[in-house]
Amino acid sequence: MKQLFQRLALTAALLGSAALSHAHEYKLGQLDIGHPYARATVPGQPAAGAYLSIENKGSAPDRLVGVSSPVAKSGEIHTMSMEGNLMKMREVDGGLEVKPGQKIAMQPGNGYHIMLMGLSRPLKAGEKVPATLTFEKAGKIDVTFNVEDPAAAGKDDMGDMKDMKGHMHH
Repeated sequence: MKQLFQRLALTAALLGSAALSHAHEYKLGQLDIGHPYARATVPGQPAAGAYLSIENKGSAPDRLVGVSSPVAKSGEIHTMSMEGNLMKMREVDGGLEVKPGQKIAMQPGNGYHIMLMGLSRPLKAGEKVPATLTFEKAGKIDVTFNVEDPAAAGKDDMGDMKDMKGHMHH
């Protein structure tokens, strides 16, 4: 019995650390890129929103000038701003500048995000989608966008499994 308990405790510890390792990070020169993820899409949806954080630890500004992924025709960096009560989305001209010491954290609903345009197929939650980020100075880096179900954010994993079965009946 005691052994079983130890095994369960170990499993729980492993599952706990799996959740933490979910925050995947990349380094490119003086840039730290944190937790790239994309939103799951439904069939026929032409574009997906993708998000990440970029921190510039160097002394010179750099800019994210391109995003490409084999699952999309193009990647665009957009900024979202409220003008009165209208939400305006537009492409960022000339790339997204990250000043020295600045951290830009892209999140749904505010500021900057990446649009993967012209998807070749729907993105399913749990998938990993390769992408290449191009910076003006630091160059290119390959990252992986974890595809996340927007509806599942903040729920525990077991709940998701049950939901998945429920969703299959459409």
